[in-house]
Parts: sequence; structure tokens; C-alpha cells
Amino acid sequence: MAEDWAAVASAISDRLAELRTTQMDVAAKARISLTTLRELQHNTSPRQRRPQTLSALSEALGWPADYLTRVLHGENARPHPDEEHDPVLKSLTSVERELGELRDRVDRIERQLAGEGG
Repeated sequence: MAEDWAAVASAISDRLAELRTTQMDVAAKARISLTTLRELQHNTSPRQRRPQTLSALSEALGWPADYLTRVLHGENARPHPDEEHDPVLKSLTSVERELGELRDRVDRIERQLAGEGG
């Protein structure tokens, strides 16, 4: 079975942003080194890891213990059931998406204005 370390990296990055937490906080909570977390998050050293590492990191990110292992193996990883149906999280995701779109618009406007002034 192929291992998808890029999917693991993406899941970690997305979750860190979603939780608005730092690598240092998560590494401490998972009791793994900051270097290990960075390697996993940026997929700089895709290699076999101890199962306990992915399990501890999953739990530190608020997921079930087997979440990142499932992501690694391309299985349908699912968050905790209460998270899947939480209307606040769904609203937050929508707000974050709209905020991103607004940032893009403001950036375009700023570039246009800078071009007119120069």
C-alpha cells in the first residue's frame, strides 16, 4: 500500500491553521520534537515513522488517534463525529473562505491603485 506523506503534510498544515495554534504548542502536546513536526508538515523527510508519532500528533491536533495513519494510507479519515456536524465550524469555514476572497480583492485593488500612482 502506497503512503501519501504529502496528504499527511497537507492535513497537518490545514489543521494548524484551523486551530490557530503554533508548531511548538502542538509538538509539546504530542511530545515529539519540533523538527519531527516540521518534517511532517512540510514533507521534507518522507520516511517510515513510529506509529506512536502519528497517533500522538493526531491527538494533539484534536483528531482520533488513527486519523493521520488513515490519511497516510489513503483511507477515508474522519474527524470526531461531533466535529463533522458542528454548525459553528461549518460557519467558521464559510467565513474564512469569504475572508480569503476579500483579501484577494483588496490585494488586487491595492495593486491597481499602486499602478495608477506610479
